[in-house]
Amino acid sequence: MKLNLTTKFFLNFLLAIGMVVISMVYLIQYSFNRGFLNYVNTMEEKELGTLAESLEKAYGETGDWDFVHDNPRILNNFLMDAMPEGSHSRRSFGASRPGGPGRPQGRPPGGPPPGRGMANRPPPHDVPEGRMPFRHRIVLMDCDGKTLFGPPDHPDHMKTIELRYDHKTVGSLGLIPQLHLTENLQLRFVKAQKRAFFIIAFLTACVAALLSLPLARQMVKRIKALATGTHRLTAGHYDTRLPVGTKDELGQLVRDFNTLADTLEHNENMRKQLVGDVSHELRTPLAVLRGEIEALQDNIRPATPEALGSLHAEVMQLERLVGDLFQLSLSDMGALTYLKENLDMATLMDEAVASFKSRFAEKAISLVLNRPPEEKFMLFGDPGRLQQLFENLLSNTLKYTDPGGEVHIQLERTEQMLTITWQDSAPSVGPDEIERLFDRLYRVESSRNRALGGAGLGLAICKKIVEAHGGTISAEPSGLGGVLFKIEMPPAGGAH
Repeated sequence: MKLNLTTKFFLNFLLAIGMVVISMVYLIQYSFNRGFLNYVNTMEEKELGTLAESLEKAYGETGDWDFVHDNPRILNNFLMDAMPEGSHSRRSFGASRPGGPGRPQGRPPGGPPPGRGMANRPPPHDVPEGRMPFRHRIVLMDCDGKTLFGPPDHPDHMKTIELRYDHKTVGSLGLIPQLHLTENLQLRFVKAQKRAFFIIAFLTACVAALLSLPLARQMVKRIKALATGTHRLTAGHYDTRLPVGTKDELGQLVRDFNTLADTLEHNENMRKQLVGDVSHELRTPLAVLRGEIEALQDNIRPATPEALGSLHAEVMQLERLVGDLFQLSLSDMGALTYLKENLDMATLMDEAVASFKSRFAEKAISLVLNRPPEEKFMLFGDPGRLQQLFENLLSNTLKYTDPGGEVHIQLERTEQMLTITWQDSAPSVGPDEIERLFDRLYRVESSRNRALGGAGLGLAICKKIVEAHGGTISAEPSGLGGVLFKIEMPPAGGAH
């Protein structure tokens, strides 16, 4: 039979509660039995003290222990007097007292002859030592340790009290502690307590079971809400959100679910935007190509070298766009190849700057590269991809920096990072737009447009190359009035 989640939770709660209740009942019974037995032994020790006082007084009147031999049943009177009034032991002991109340304390009819003490009367053979009644566990000894009354064998755990007269030890009185309860009154009391324990445990288990069912339903209710939200996500409803409610593990799971939904919604929006942007980027050069080709076909425009050159430029624009998209798709799939080796990043930077010197000079843009002289910036990387990184940045700076501006490139090295600070002059971009410079196909409308030749993929490719080398790239406003790019990459291990 297949059990639902509510039933499983309820049964688990019930099993845990049952184990706790059973353990509690067992431990309480064990503790109560031990405690009650200790209480009984403590009360008997108190009775033993009263009996010791009576024996010391009797010894003082006679001066020896002969009265125990001459009249051994006199101890019966002392034992009965030592017991509390109305106790079960006193009543049963008095009922078995030879002669009964009012009979003389001397030798009763049919009793043992004088000189034969009760030390010779052993306890019943069929009663274990730890279960003997109080009077059979009393031991009276003289000052030499000779047993005058009680069992001749004394266990090590026997409690003893010194009997003193005239500042001298005249004997000792011992009591063998109970190891188990013996009297019917005590046993009935313990039985009643056990019955009460079981009733309380049963009621506790019933109340806990009644409380477990709504608790299980409440937990399952939250899990069902999470499952429903997951089904909606799988169906494409990425706007699904769940209330967090609590700060426990289920609350954390709901927060993670909402974060996942945010990510999926963002990715879906990015996918839709990417499809629209790519379609737009491809449609424009294709429309230009179609128009020029149709003009040539209709003899509206002659097939001059200038016309063919315009067609070639549009084809090259399409090729660059498709190539950039292909590289980004390979990078997303982790299939973009990187052939890494130990290299000097400063040398690559020098070569890239040298190849763009003339182009920057044509726009009267000052290009300055600052780095410590004769210092190497060793990096474990792909020289071809890093060259592409620097060329994309230089091309981007060349396109979007006003004529007569300036570009400063600073190389620095620490033990943890190689840092490139790349900043140009006006124009700049707004704080909201600068965070999106690395998004695919994103262009700032005021300065980055198709007329300047960009498709908004160059910086996205730069970010992928830097991340593939374990680094980071960020953008912020430049102190020169333009944009500052900061690149940090880890140096080659142990290289300087």
